[in-house]
Amino acid sequence: MKKLISMTSIALLVSGLILSGCVQDQSSDSGNNKTSSVTKTVQTTDSSGSITINPEIPDGQKIQSRGPNGEKAVSAKTLKLTKEEIKKIKAGKYTAAIVMHYAGNDWSNAQINGLKATFATMGIKVIAVTDAQFKVEKQVSDIETVMAKSPDLIVSIPVDPVSTADAYKRAAKAGIKLVFMDNPPSGLKAGKDYVSVVSADNYGNGVAAADIMAKKLHEKGKVGVIFHAADFFVTKQRTKAFEKRIKEKYPNIKIVARGGITDPNKTELVASGMLTRHPDLDGIFSVWDVPAEGVLAAARIFDREDLVITTIDLGTNVALETAVGGVVKGLGAQLPYDQGVSEAILAGYAILGKSAPEYVAVPSLSVTKENVLKSWQLVYREDAPETIQKALN
Repeated sequence: MKKLISMTSIALLVSGLILSGCVQDQSSDSGNNKTSSVTKTVQTTDSSGSITINPEIPDGQKIQSRGPNGEKAVSAKTLKLTKEEIKKIKAGKYTAAIVMHYAGNDWSNAQINGLKATFATMGIKVIAVTDAQFKVEKQVSDIETVMAKSPDLIVSIPVDPVSTADAYKRAAKAGIKLVFMDNPPSGLKAGKDYVSVVSADNYGNGVAAADIMAKKLHEKGKVGVIFHAADFFVTKQRTKAFEKRIKEKYPNIKIVARGGITDPNKTELVASGMLTRHPDLDGIFSVWDVPAEGVLAAARIFDREDLVITTIDLGTNVALETAVGGVVKGLGAQLPYDQGVSEAILAGYAILGKSAPEYVAVPSLSVTKENVLKSWQLVYREDAPETIQKALN
């Protein structure tokens, strides 16, 4: 088995996954890998000239998540802008700004790339992309700076839904149409203050991780769960889905250990404690890919090549471990590029005065060794890194 890649930069990367739900730390959606911030040249219209999310995303998947306020999720597969609607939007010469919580990981970069490519197709000029570096004060300042440029649209994810709420309210009162990633600021109302919220089907991804775990354990054994010990909606959904699926569908699999983390750098310690207390543990679920790397490190220290690890989010390191047939057996993946496409489509809905659902979710994706290359293409709209391709070959 290959050595675990250094986790020095995890603290920053963490942000990706969790922050996307509230302050979601969404590195996973990232992992430790670096992604170019250059917009990918991806076809954003279909044969009829309409904009939709990637038609290669499997049809028929039931969206299992609900929004942070209990909203029923509508599948992003239902969103569409026709050729005629795109023409109307282009005529308006609209502008947009992208206000990120953090812009230095794969998840954020994929969303930005999806937004930029789709806005370009719609003739919407992106006049600013900001990076709050997970600092509330900086994001508030970013919003104020962007407002001075008078954009027609802002697509954003709050660093903190409470502390940033007033700034977003001011933007809404100024007539700027707002679309949010993963969660809205506190006190703002869909259809009144903002257009819609777009997220991944995080509940569905938790179910995928549970099903992969069960299959690899032949539906019996003892497992541990490493959850995010913070009040973040997205990560709570993932853990809830995994645990509920195991308990309800796989009665011969018992969850015998639970450990919470706030700092993903401490995951190895938590996982080591589990393996010490439960030497007969058969598997561990980690709430996203960066902590899963800590579980992987602990498994190697304990010489547990038989351990089954599943997680959420397709980061480079867990994808590589899955590709080589290591202890990470699979995961549920978000589709951040298509989340960005969805957000841009909803911005178009707002321009056209077209009714928009309050909460939209992009379907989940189950990833194993057998489909890791195809999954990478679906998630990031580009080929997997050469290291992953070589591992499979």
